[in-house]
Amino acid sequence: MRVRPVSFPLLVEDLADRLTSRESDTRLRVAVDGADAADPRRLADALVDPLRVRGRPAIRVDTSDFLRPASLRLEFGRTNPDSFYTGWFDEAGLIREVLAPAGPDGSGRILERLWDARIDRAARAPYRELPPGAIVLVSGPLLLGSGLPFDFSVHLELSPAALARRTPDDLVWTLPAYRRYAGEVAPETFADVVVRLDDPRRPALVVTGP
Repeated sequence: MRVRPVSFPLLVEDLADRLTSRESDTRLRVAVDGADAADPRRLADALVDPLRVRGRPAIRVDTSDFLRPASLRLEFGRTNPDSFYTGWFDEAGLIREVLAPAGPDGSGRILERLWDARIDRAARAPYRELPPGAIVLVSGPLLLGSGLPFDFSVHLELSPAALARRTPDDLVWTLPAYRRYAGEVAPETFADVVVRLDDPRRPALVVTGP
């Protein structure tokens, strides 16, 4: 295990180098996993241009666009941490519309948005044909340990104190779900890259994979 303090721009460049070192003629499905307090969207968004500069088309997907309908998601209340942990995200839809078609034997035809939670109905987004060598960056919480078929994973790790401190008041109810995730899944033990983000100004890169 190697731990190296880095700036955010250097972290992005390091990850872009790691991703583009993979086979250039195959698609790559990448998880950027982290609680809202770790802002996985920011890192995934920041990777798009560096990957394209390196010759790899990058496509962004966020799990906030793959939520289950409110009737299922909120069946046990709007602030139920167990529902958030096990039933908030449409994992089957993410596999069917993104991860399976983006895989090595998939059609290459993906749907970037499945559900519009604001109006609680299908997003009606068009399908997109992935170009050769595309890298699909999927950001969101609780992405690892449930069998989602990713080729590479980045986990954004916060200590319990940092997670509690940086979680917005309206999301404090999710903290038990993240404690459960840490205890049951322990994503830091098997993610390809772990980034410690207790201080967002001073991330630390922990390489656990090959």
